[in-house]
Amino acid sequence: MTTATAPRAPEGRTADSARPAGYGLLRVRGASFLVHRRSAVVAASLALLLAAACLTYLCLGETVAAPGEVVRAVLGLPSSETFVVNVLRLPRLVVGLLVGAAFGVAGALIQTVARNPLASPDIIGISQGASAVTVGALTYGVTSYAVLPYVSVAGGMAAAVLVYVFAWRGGLHAGRFVLIGIGFAIALRSVTQLFLTEGEYLVAQQAQVWMTGSLNGRGWGEAAALGWTLLALLPLVLWAARAQRGVSLDDDTATALGTRLGRTRLGLVFVGVVLASVATGVAGPVDFVALLAPQVARRTTRTAQIPLLCSALMGALIVVLGDLLARTLFSPVELPVGVLTAAVGAPYLIWLIVKDRGVRTGGKA
Repeated sequence: MTTATAPRAPEGRTADSARPAGYGLLRVRGASFLVHRRSAVVAASLALLLAAACLTYLCLGETVAAPGEVVRAVLGLPSSETFVVNVLRLPRLVVGLLVGAAFGVAGALIQTVARNPLASPDIIGISQGASAVTVGALTYGVTSYAVLPYVSVAGGMAAAVLVYVFAWRGGLHAGRFVLIGIGFAIALRSVTQLFLTEGEYLVAQQAQVWMTGSLNGRGWGEAAALGWTLLALLPLVLWAARAQRGVSLDDDTATALGTRLGRTRLGLVFVGVVLASVATGVAGPVDFVALLAPQVARRTTRTAQIPLLCSALMGALIVVLGDLLARTLFSPVELPVGVLTAAVGAPYLIWLIVKDRGVRTGGKA
């Protein structure tokens, strides 16, 4: 949802007549804010779809629970499905919601800085950096899922610094940023494979499952670690929502308006990298969520910049639906959620590349 402080109307004109097309005026305790109407409608629609997906997620599984019993269990009322809902399904659902929201916002911020829809954490090496360090930690005996998110942050930050430094040539060129990121992603995958060959068989198997992106076995411990981290990052996310408006403009216009592009871009990348790395540490590299969610959000809202709230809701919706299908599609066998998101995201990535090639060549092969 895009908001901004309402500008003072010129003399002789009302605030309504000075309002940009497509925006409404929201007044809260004497303060006025411009709200993009379409973004508000999309955010409300996504919230309703997400609520329906969560209810369906809690109802379906090896045993099917009635919606009424599910609601009673979640509210803490006596229910015949309390154990199935509150112990087996709800913790995993909460982790999926937080992971999806984190990936959605991370992808939106990194794509805003790079000005390229291909620049998502799992494409430009950030998820691979987090994965390499995390698999290395698993190989050498760190197996606590409560610790892995913080280990992943170190790997993601290191990969982001390397990509940022090598891509910087008196400025951040979008194409160079993506290409160098892809190169680092390939190299870091090799490092991860090296760790897998060094580890014991059972540890390697555990790491392989984690690398596909899975919510299986995740509980309240992982949800709490991720939830507290996201809460601590909330002030930075709110700053990023405002700062990205300046970065979305061309460099000359942004500089003329007083935006410090270097510092702002670095801050946005920092927030995006931490979000993506923590989410990767909890659930593994759930591929293509950070690529899909921001682009779908932007295309549905039709805003100049990628809306963070809609990206978060879209990311959560993708992960919840993906994990629901992963649990039920081939029951009793459970697939990792990353398999489902990759099945949807890979064709979308190919479409983006083909579309970009068509634009560059004027539609000629």
